[in-house]
Amino acid sequence: MIIVGVDGSVASRAALEWAAGDAVRRGLPLRIVHVVDTSWYQVGKRPDAFLPETVLDAGRQVLRDFEALARERQPGAEVTTELVQGQPTETLRAQAESAAELVVGSRGLGGFAGALLGSVSMHLAGHVHCPVVVVHGEHLPAAGEVVVGVDDSPECEAALAYAYEQAELRGVPLRALHAWQLPVHAYAPEVPYDLDEVRATRLQLVRDRLKDAGRDHPKVSVIEDVQCAHPVDALTAAAEHADLLVVGSHGRGALESALLGSVSRNVLHHARCPVAVVRT
Repeated sequence: MIIVGVDGSVASRAALEWAAGDAVRRGLPLRIVHVVDTSWYQVGKRPDAFLPETVLDAGRQVLRDFEALARERQPGAEVTTELVQGQPTETLRAQAESAAELVVGSRGLGGFAGALLGSVSMHLAGHVHCPVVVVHGEHLPAAGEVVVGVDDSPECEAALAYAYEQAELRGVPLRALHAWQLPVHAYAPEVPYDLDEVRATRLQLVRDRLKDAGRDHPKVSVIEDVQCAHPVDALTAAAEHADLLVVGSHGRGALESALLGSVSRNVLHHARCPVAVVRT
């Protein structure tokens, strides 16, 4: 099942359209979830205090509108809706435990105009175990390409598998992008550095990764893209000409804020196309 969280915002409308299309491509049912945030209402009240019916009615209307949109965009989709009371981040995180994919808008109704990424989408992308797709409200023309960030980490394997599947379902090429930077000492004149050798080593790393991940997707055309650049810059630039950008979650350490790596976090902030964050 694919779950999409909606709140009536422009970004969540775009997320709904993306999720409905992906549900049809993958042959999965789509559940549209609207979370009525009870945290603001329960301040100073008993935990079991009831929300006003008008608040719940507004949530039901959001679901009716978004269900109609999903059926209009994808008549063949199997669509259900669910109204849930709670804290949006925790609720969607719990819902995603049984999902094949979670789709959210980049910024909800409560976001600041200058913020490209809301706290809910950022938190979910770093903590949910299924792939999380973050969709911006801006409508971009179809580019006909899926981009995936490739490196030598274990987290890359899950991202590659998801990217291959998406490219195959869409019938588009997969751009495997690996960006690397020279160590700081390499710029010192007294330290010899063979750039051609470094490039060849990096290219072989990508090819080894693709060889393993692409066995089940022989029909997918792959573009090997190896660049000497900062990963965030390279991935963000590639996203300008992509229908989907896929990255792994490379966070380290025990702190929850560190579960989403710096590259994934910055790409989510700056890439304009939908971004899928895939955890191992």
